[in-house]
Amino acid sequence: MHELAVTQSILEIALRHAQDSQAERITDLYITIGQWASTVDDSVQFYWDIISDGTIAQGAKLHFCRVVPEMYCSDCNQAYTPAGRDLFCPLCHGQHTKITHGEECYLESIEVET
Repeated sequence: MHELAVTQSILEIALRHAQDSQAERITDLYITIGQWASTVDDSVQFYWDIISDGTIAQGAKLHFCRVVPEMYCSDCNQAYTPAGRDLFCPLCHGQHTKITHGEECYLESIEVET
């Protein structure tokens, strides 16, 4: 259900930028979502079709880019892609790790017609 709030935010951002550019129509939106983000593409698309109705963004195509998770180990100073949900460093088996990519969710860019 949080996808509704995410989608509303995306629409608000897109409409604000389109207005600043004096656009007549928003045609495409490029959305980046980390694979570990709890945001589902199909749900965003579902809500988009409903809440963009009647706006200059109605009918805009949503393009989703999924970001592969990446971790950083502060024990050995290495970045790595985790295997599944195992968060330990595969190089030194360190436990002092943090997620650097894979949980993000943001509007990368929009395309408009002026």
